[in-house]
Amino acid sequence: MIRATRKSNVQLSALNTSFYAEYRIRSGAATLLREDVESPPEALLQSIWQHQRLRRDQLQLLDGDQVRILHPGFKSLEGGPDFRGAVIQIGEGPILSGDIEVDLRSGGWRAHGHDRNPAFKNVILHAVWESERPAPGGPPLLLLKPVLDAPLGELSLWLGSDAAQDLPEEFQGKCCAPLKGLSEDRVRELLHQAAHIRLRSKASLLQARAREAGWDQALWEGLFRALGYKHNVWAMQRLGELRTRWRGTDDVLTDDQLLPLEARLFGIGGLLPAELTRTQPGSDRYLRRIWDLWWRERDAFSDCLLPKALWRMHGLRPANHPHRRLALASRWTVQPDLPRDLERWCAKQIRENQLESTLLQALEVPPDDYWNWHYTLRSPRLKRPQPLLGATRATDLAINVVLPWLWIRAGEGNNGVLQERVENRYFAWPSAEDNSLLRLARQRLLGGGRQTALKGAAAQQGLIQMIRDFCEHTNSLCDDCKLPGLVAAFAAEK
Repeated sequence: MIRATRKSNVQLSALNTSFYAEYRIRSGAATLLREDVESPPEALLQSIWQHQRLRRDQLQLLDGDQVRILHPGFKSLEGGPDFRGAVIQIGEGPILSGDIEVDLRSGGWRAHGHDRNPAFKNVILHAVWESERPAPGGPPLLLLKPVLDAPLGELSLWLGSDAAQDLPEEFQGKCCAPLKGLSEDRVRELLHQAAHIRLRSKASLLQARAREAGWDQALWEGLFRALGYKHNVWAMQRLGELRTRWRGTDDVLTDDQLLPLEARLFGIGGLLPAELTRTQPGSDRYLRRIWDLWWRERDAFSDCLLPKALWRMHGLRPANHPHRRLALASRWTVQPDLPRDLERWCAKQIRENQLESTLLQALEVPPDDYWNWHYTLRSPRLKRPQPLLGATRATDLAINVVLPWLWIRAGEGNNGVLQERVENRYFAWPSAEDNSLLRLARQRLLGGGRQTALKGAAAQQGLIQMIRDFCEHTNSLCDDCKLPGLVAAFAAEK
């Protein structure tokens, strides 16, 4: 088995580069960080916080108290603290909800007037790069420099991949005209170069976690995170991090342990309804069985319970409800060995038109008398059964977790043939489900057309990467955007 080490066999920043990768750094879309810099730009420090590129199980305040980040909060675009709505726990104290301020040094708390500004009264944590002492009267202090999950040079590749800026809502971008001047093949080539950056950045995140917790645990956390989608990523990630607690230490689990696993996941996650429906006999019977199991074990998990407020349910499709996603995760857990199943899938020779179906077979779980007929613990019985995992979600898991995990493991093992196979599958994968982000991107960057150029999930990923690298760092008028220059330079490349 390949083991993750502190000194990786593969340095992502040293991998073969492309025109897109080099231009991205030269244009300033991605900052190349070095180990000898005095401190990173504050914007990059905010990205580190936003994406929690930290050794999350080793976070301590300056006074030595352990701190758990249950949710890093949402980046504020309207002034005040940098992040709103964060949820943390200090030591064995109560769950705290509030704001997070990110600074280079603790002195910024008073130098910037935060101590006198009422907008900062709900700040529960001051995250800084380095400091000798906390600001007098300031909030608890967390130093970020000692707990980065990767070297600065390696983080520079990933930090530019995602940003929390809202996309412009109207007008085509200035890059649309030069993109129209490229052939379909050249547009696809550029999108695939950007998609390779995205593959590497996702692999970097999994690699960093594997150094701390091992490859299997990094995969499990990635799967949990992906099941959370955009609304419940951090809550699901926390449950993934607690896997050794709720799963237990048995090498092999049996089917009769499935319901207790579900009860633990729902109970630890704070997702068990307090009352029966009184109108849905099937749901009530199942919920009562779950509660009967959870009552017996609740005290044993009292130190890691998540608050119900951590979850965001508004706007969720019923099929994406955390109840249903945790039911799927619990069934994966009782399978003999899901990571090895995925490695065996990777080793097979598979035709391009069978990629989705074969991965779905590797990830699918047996039909369930309750969850194939219900979306939640309180929902009525469906008219037709629905599988816990479909092709759309399998594609999402493949592109965001499974293929990046297999790719970087092959790289760590210096298995270039296997890594190339994984990469080929990444670029051959069928298109994922369309969404509002892709539709808006096509309008702004491609003029609403060029559907052929977007054939395949990799082209979609490349378009998203361009949005993250360029569109999200400008306004609706594309002021000072570097993407038109990139397209023009790419068009002139021989």
